[in-house]
Amino acid sequence: MLNFEEDTKPSGMPPGMMRAGAFDAVTTKKPVVSIENAEQVDSALPARTAGRIRVEDKRIINCNADVNQLVPFKYKWAWEKYLAACANHWMPQEVNMTADIALWKSDKLSEDERLLVKRNLGFFTTADSLAANNIVLGTYRHISNPECRQYLLRQAFEEAIHTHAYQYIVESLGLDEGEIFNMYHEVASIRAKDEFLLPFIDTLTNPAFKTGTPEADRQLLRSLIVFACIMEGLFFYVGFVQILALGRQNKMTGAAEQYQYILRDESMHLNFGVDVINQIKMENPHLWTSEFREEVRGLIRKGVELEYAYAEDTMPRGVLGLNSGMFKEYLRFIANRRCQQIGVDVLYQGATNPFPWMAEMIDLKKEKNFFETRVTEYQTGGALSWD
Repeated sequence: MLNFEEDTKPSGMPPGMMRAGAFDAVTTKKPVVSIENAEQVDSALPARTAGRIRVEDKRIINCNADVNQLVPFKYKWAWEKYLAACANHWMPQEVNMTADIALWKSDKLSEDERLLVKRNLGFFTTADSLAANNIVLGTYRHISNPECRQYLLRQAFEEAIHTHAYQYIVESLGLDEGEIFNMYHEVASIRAKDEFLLPFIDTLTNPAFKTGTPEADRQLLRSLIVFACIMEGLFFYVGFVQILALGRQNKMTGAAEQYQYILRDESMHLNFGVDVINQIKMENPHLWTSEFREEVRGLIRKGVELEYAYAEDTMPRGVLGLNSGMFKEYLRFIANRRCQQIGVDVLYQGATNPFPWMAEMIDLKKEKNFFETRVTEYQTGGALSWD
């Protein structure tokens, strides 16, 4: 006999039946298990569908197939991205910060360069925590495909590694932790980006939110677009350019190496998110109306404005051969790419890339980091692959 002190079955559903994803809910009561024979255990599992799971039964959202059955794969791209992410595993403490510490203690960094580093850390220290919360408490519950969920679990762990990396840099440099970790409250340009994101987090993390209607499914799709194309695909890019530009000048090479690995991870997060978005569109074409596409373009345009304000705030004067005007063009170029990736009309005709070296960092395979420090050996044996 299998008894639960707390019933986790959603109200209004017949005994023995649970919707896909019901086991995702956090239960504070511990089940009291008394097994008389093996056959009775089956009654505690989600009701079986007729016959075995077929590939054609699987869907990204609103799928009634058993979410616990990983195979047969329908979306092999999701599983391949999971394997690639595992092969690219890294940890912050593997990176030597000795040169960064010596440089930070010296007088060889300008005040503008120091501001740039601190404002970068001020945004990123909390941004990846927001991303992790959105995945674990929101997105994972509503994606009903197990191979996609497998990647999301890996992505959530990578967000934790990124937060660890920023903390490791802050600690190594001896920065004021209170100043850095509270910038998302105290610096207007950082706070504005977070406040833009919070409503989309609240939508997915609301326990009462459920997909299954056109309105709710469109809310999910909107939030996925905001996080893949705007947060991970736009809001991170000014910071990436700035820190990697320092590394290209042989400054803050340890921090730049960690940002390099983070950029590789985030590029995969973006590509996975785009694949999920496009698959949802394909399976639910009724969601992709002309009005919704225009709404998406408006959100991306707003993202460009917020990230450009952040660029001006972190770089009030030219530094490292960069200036905020260059970022305006770069953000427009990136925004056009995001529009093309999800199938909406571009926003900024003729925008070009003022930082072609960033394309090399994202697109090319590398077997060692760009700043000639060291080759990183991973337990998985994986090289630094940008695919």
